Amino acid sequence: MPATDDSAHVPSSSQRISEWVAQQLLDRIARGELVPGERLPGERQLAEQLHVSRVSVRAALQKLKTQGFLTAVQGGGTRVVSSTGVMDGALTTMVRSKHDNLCDLVEIRMALEGWAARRAALHATAEQIANIGRILNAMTQTGRDGGRGADDMDFHLAVAQASGSPVYLHLLSTIRDILGNMVEMNHTEPYMENHEALMIDHHRAIHEAIANRDPEAAAAAVTAHLGWVLARYHAMSSAPLPAATPTTE
Repeated sequence: MPATDDSAHVPSSSQRISEWVAQQLLDRIARGELVPGERLPGERQLAEQLHVSRVSVRAALQKLKTQGFLTAVQGGGTRVVSSTGVMDGALTTMVRSKHDNLCDLVEIRMALEGWAARRAALHATAEQIANIGRILNAMTQTGRDGGRGADDMDFHLAVAQASGSPVYLHLLSTIRDILGNMVEMNHTEPYMENHEALMIDHHRAIHEAIANRDPEAAAAAVTAHLGWVLARYHAMSSAPLPAATPTTE
């Protein structure tokens, strides 16, 4: 999280300082400066940023934990609560239990990620566009078979961040685990069948449209990419299962 100076917003005498600190942190979450799952700076750093005492920061953090916005991190520290958990586990089970549910999720991703790419083309900062480009470059590196899935996931999360919508980031957090599983599967055989170069071209088209500030092209590139993914899922579901290898007792 970038260090922000809120010293110009001095809490009024009628407002408890800890409540003011809690509101500053909530504002950062609402603006997307703090995203689901992100670890907050330590109490001392927050106190210095906000020009208040560590006691006030500690009280504010405890209030936000009680309200469900923050949670303690094992080993110390605090992070923004992600909307995962029971819902994500249930969704994962639904998707794994029925192929049609997996296809439904891809179609939903088309709508959501197309919207996010369109927003990114309009609102992304130069730094965010450069970050998407760096992740794309990592995806193209040879000898990264074990890391391409992680890079792919990072790419989609970077586009989400560039959309400038905290609401979308929180929605994405509810399906982050199942999305990660989908992305990992997309980089394994027999799914890929030497299609890695095509997948990289799909992501390059998304990045170029965002960099060119072309929202319609960005949305179209996402639709083309996920449409191809959906077609692959359908092809895999209709393919005959391989014959079982006989075993001897």
